[in-house]
Amino acid sequence: MDITDFNTGLFSLRGKQAIVTGGNGGLGRAFSVALAAAGADVFVPSLVDDDGTTEKMVTDRGGRYRFMVTDITESGAAERVITRCVEELGGLDILVNSAGINLLDSVTEFGREKWDPMVSVNLTAAFEFAHAAARVMLPQRSGKIINIASLFSFLGGKQSPAYAATKAGLVGFTRAYADELGEFGIQVNALAPGYFATPLTEKTRSDEAANARIIDHIPTGRWGTPADLMGALVFLCSPAANYVTGHTLVVDGGYLVR
Repeated sequence: MDITDFNTGLFSLRGKQAIVTGGNGGLGRAFSVALAAAGADVFVPSLVDDDGTTEKMVTDRGGRYRFMVTDITESGAAERVITRCVEELGGLDILVNSAGINLLDSVTEFGREKWDPMVSVNLTAAFEFAHAAARVMLPQRSGKIINIASLFSFLGGKQSPAYAATKAGLVGFTRAYADELGEFGIQVNALAPGYFATPLTEKTRSDEAANARIIDHIPTGRWGTPADLMGALVFLCSPAANYVTGHTLVVDGGYLVR
């Protein structure tokens, strides 16, 4: 896929400003780069400091890049980030709630010490950023909010009840905000990745039996790569998707059909 082709016509994000939470690593970095390739400027709030890699990838594609070290679960973090974005980039047109964590343990050992931080990062922070972004988008009567869901929005998932719960919750939240904000020209959608080759899945991919079990369940016969998500994200953020809202776009190589 030639991501430079995004910066034209209905798929162009030229002149748009975007926030990507957790946008300097993993799939979040791919989202930041895709938005920049389509013409957007990118503001990234993250706990993990940027080593310059994401900034170079964004600016090499013509986008402006701003970074802010912050704990997105802290009270008032969303308002502070959005204020900085508007001040430094000149506005806010796109919010991608990408930051997420996944803690694993057996049912008997998975307690509140794992449940609470996952709910805070995966669900509550997404709500707070969307809530604060909506206040900016409502007066301008335009905007795109994209929540990063998962296959586990629809499936169970051993050893991770909080991940399944928060990702399913994001889909419900997406629909609720879409219902309320649609009349104001704001589209709210979710993007649900399947099994992707990232550092977070390296342990599973290196386990021969686990890797074979997953590949056997994917009709396309391979793990996804971050590039496989770029076109889907740009579509949801672009004018091409102005009549798409409340939808969860699954990008899983066909996993759910098998």
